[in-house]
Amino acid sequence: MSDDLDFKGNDPGAVRHGNFINYYQFNNAENRLKLLPAGMWNAETDQSFVCLDIGCNSGNLTQELYKFVSTNLSVTSSVERTGKGKGVADCHILGIDLDPVLIVRAEEANKFTSNVTYKCVNYMSDSENTISLYLKQQNRNYFDCIFCFSVTMWIHLNYGDEGLKQFLISVSVQTNLVVIEPQPWKCYRSAVRRMKRSGGNFPKFGNLKMRELVSDIENIFLNECNFIRIEKGNPSTDWGRQILFFKKVS
Repeated sequence: MSDDLDFKGNDPGAVRHGNFINYYQFNNAENRLKLLPAGMWNAETDQSFVCLDIGCNSGNLTQELYKFVSTNLSVTSSVERTGKGKGVADCHILGIDLDPVLIVRAEEANKFTSNVTYKCVNYMSDSENTISLYLKQQNRNYFDCIFCFSVTMWIHLNYGDEGLKQFLISVSVQTNLVVIEPQPWKCYRSAVRRMKRSGGNFPKFGNLKMRELVSDIENIFLNECNFIRIEKGNPSTDWGRQILFFKKVS
């Protein structure tokens, strides 16, 4: 594994890209699921409902997302639904992470190999071919939903304000629905402190101007991407982060 992906010093929490080796010991996957609305997963064609999970880590949440979306997916066209009740079997998720060790763990624990796929790829630098090939395999030009759980801070710290903005714009081009959980500014300060204690740093941190992350991200989606925010109940995780939902204006 690249030195850039290793944790610094003796602190497993001092990582540059958020690739924690024990993330789900402290951030339970099921905790996020209870904040997801059951009625917003609508397949409008006879094709699969296809999702992308950016920063999937060891895949725990990706597995739960597959089960949740499959259970709550409804078809709004004349196509007959498969499965029982509200459930539709035809959901597919691609989970990506830049850490090869975490992807191996995700692949080993994958209970839904026909519907959930994991790839080691950095969305910011080398994801285009992987994503294009996956969509082609699904006979799709875009994702029905992209999940971005706790990844925006790491992109922001490593690529700056412009990098975060370009990430959000890129995501918006690839989907009609975005579910995003941004870290608040206090998490940035904590990440920087841990990195400094372990002898590392985030060079771009001092130049970051976007610090009200919920409103900053909302403004980019509204003003740059032609999206609207939906489900404005401001649901928050047990660790105090809001989950935001954005939908493309048709």
